Amino acid sequence: MNLPNTLTVIRIFLVPLLVVVLLTKFEGRAVAGIHVEFVAAAIFGLASLTDWLDGYLARRRQQITWVGQVLDPIADKLLISATLVSLVQLELAPAWMVAVIIGREFAVTGLRSLAFSRGLIVPASPLGKLKMVTQVVAVLLLLLGWERFPLLLQLGKLALWVVMATALGSALDYFWRVGRAMNQVGSAAGDFAAAKAKRERTRSGVA
Repeated sequence: MNLPNTLTVIRIFLVPLLVVVLLTKFEGRAVAGIHVEFVAAAIFGLASLTDWLDGYLARRRQQITWVGQVLDPIADKLLISATLVSLVQLELAPAWMVAVIIGREFAVTGLRSLAFSRGLIVPASPLGKLKMVTQVVAVLLLLLGWERFPLLLQLGKLALWVVMATALGSALDYFWRVGRAMNQVGSAAGDFAAAKAKRERTRSGVA
């Protein structure tokens, strides 16, 4: 297993550790003398860093593999979904907003799988990348503002609105691009079939 894929696997293993830190009632709200919110923010920040680093290293070293392409989006969705659900449990994020954000993730994943089954590769859009950045910022603000810095907590809640807006916007962009690509493939297939039928009719006429 190459280094980029190893970083992706590390991100997956950091997810349960983050959930344990967030949802376990530690005495004095501290882990090894460090406040829980700082530990959770550090774990989430490290996991988010591996998300950027594995892609960067894979491109730089030309180590893009099928395993990495499959595991990377799974790791991303596990990290974001588990963290947001934990924040709902802690009453730091509205359940309905988290449901919309996670629902978007499953809808886009299903759409990209459908496109892939038809031979279409849908690259990440700028809106999708912006959505990921805003998710990381919002979660870090919510964690760092948890019962200690009210201003950061409020900024985190405002950032969640930005996350939801970019999530819905990027989802619409994906659906539009995949729909257009499928229409083009369908038109090309229709033209090919028509040309083939015309050639067969021509041969029959000559015969």
